[in-house]
Amino acid sequence: MKIYGAEIGTKKEDTTLFSDESEYKKEKSNGNLTRATNLGYSVAEEFVKVCRRDELTLNEGDNEQIALQRILLLSFTVMAGFEEFCPNMTLANSARSAFFDKLSVLDKELFEKSSDTGAFSFYYLSFRRGNDVERRIGQTFAMLCLHDGDPIYQELGEALYCWFFSTVDNMVKNADFVETLEKN
Repeated sequence: MKIYGAEIGTKKEDTTLFSDESEYKKEKSNGNLTRATNLGYSVAEEFVKVCRRDELTLNEGDNEQIALQRILLLSFTVMAGFEEFCPNMTLANSARSAFFDKLSVLDKELFEKSSDTGAFSFYYLSFRRGNDVERRIGQTFAMLCLHDGDPIYQELGEALYCWFFSTVDNMVKNADFVETLEKN
């Protein structure tokens, strides 16, 4: 099979995760892609640490569904944080890919639990609405925990989201991305 534009014996880098090839090349040449990859790795390490620590401190009354929903909410928060705080979608996609790559190596079980697209769809609906995001995320968390309308679960979801969103924000700031003139 011949791939248009590919020469035999050369490997063309996959840029399909990135918004356009020129932006990809620019971010690669200024070192930002490496920074985004390292960011994804660091956030994966923090994610594993937090999830495993929380797993040890779950109340005996908590069940597996709630523990799973905590993992999914934190994983969604990573994705939303990359999207919100990375300078552009090329870097956000690179960090996202590195996050899941590192997570699959660090903790296969967490990796498998952390990407339920059904839960992500509900969270993204709340996130994209634009107003009262934290409250809506909390409501979604309560619903997914099978405690729809329960203010305790809503507050827990809101608190988890706000806390880890802030954590991702700080980690993105510490990535020291080189500023570019254009933003997505």
